[in-house]
Amino acid sequence: MRLLVVLPRVPFPLDKGDKLRAYHQLKELASHFQLKVVALDDSSIIDKYMDHLREEFNIEVIKLKKATIVYRLFRALFSDKPFQVHYFFQRQANRRIIELINDFQPDHIYCQLIRTAEYVKKLHTVPKTIDYMDAFSKGMERRINGASFIKKYFIRLEASRLLKYENLIFDYFENKTIISDQDQSLIYHPERKDITVVQNGVDFDYFSPKLAEKKYDLVFTGNMSYPPNVDGAMYLVNEILPLVRAAIPNAKLLIAGANPTNQVIALECEHVVVSGWVDDIRDAYGSASLFIAPMRIGTGLQNKLLEAMAMSLPCVTTDFANRALGAENGVSVLLGNTKEELAKAVIELLTNKQLADRVAKNGCEFIQNNYNWKTSTQRLIDLIKQ
Repeated sequence: MRLLVVLPRVPFPLDKGDKLRAYHQLKELASHFQLKVVALDDSSIIDKYMDHLREEFNIEVIKLKKATIVYRLFRALFSDKPFQVHYFFQRQANRRIIELINDFQPDHIYCQLIRTAEYVKKLHTVPKTIDYMDAFSKGMERRINGASFIKKYFIRLEASRLLKYENLIFDYFENKTIISDQDQSLIYHPERKDITVVQNGVDFDYFSPKLAEKKYDLVFTGNMSYPPNVDGAMYLVNEILPLVRAAIPNAKLLIAGANPTNQVIALECEHVVVSGWVDDIRDAYGSASLFIAPMRIGTGLQNKLLEAMAMSLPCVTTDFANRALGAENGVSVLLGNTKEELAKAVIELLTNKQLADRVAKNGCEFIQNNYNWKTSTQRLIDLIKQ
């Protein structure tokens, strides 16, 4: 069975959630289908990863022209489609995808994210699956309050457009997938229950417990240009960490992840290290006594929590982030909804080794039992084959 996969980005390096999800799903899909992958690319530094990807997949990259992106974003001002849909659609890319469909003759097409839907939505001769991944409209809506006046207008506009487009695109695809039950409930289509939940997993061969020197007390990771992570980093340093340091004066924090904004870089001080990109994120996890994800906005499943828990790191997060994860408070994770509650959880783990060890062990077992790439992607495979 021939499967064409259309991605909005080249699925490497694994520095963004959609790239991580795509990469691990492709590894499973390649065992079941004759695979052809098409990845759009707006970057000029992606070539160095292509040899690695071509060893694993039959992949073609379509470069998006910067000038065309700017032009299409201008045109988006006078459209009702989301800005991100305009950003990722170009006519030259569309022509190439049509050529590939004619040449490859796929039996099924799998599109990741609504950003790629325009390329195939009017194709009715081949069955199609769309991966919403997250409820992007709700994630965008949650950014409104923290934005400046001008940004607030455009974020509200994009949230409204995404909401309409998520509903519109639903009926163009035979199958729909999403990352969690929580995100499924946030797609405002009357038949949203027909969206199949396909969770993320963890590469347990890669993310496994290991002994390392603990240079830091806390670690927070993620793409540090992503607004929910920027908000989390600022909330952690400005509001939670001072409460922790009032009880544990020498407490140190590591913030690790690609592309930190100026706001995140400015957080660095004597007791806060902002590392930026790290070649091996396991080193960041292993260097700290606990992991904290103080998420207040965004949607989807936090891969960072899956990875940290898989490495037997005791974790602290919010009820908001745990809705998609589904871990039990006080057993496999500690939860808090205010800065005081989150700081209290951190202090408890840092001062009670027995509690920290128990939460770490339970958390690792929870992830191993519930988040496996092979098992989760099988649901997608079954959808495509039906």
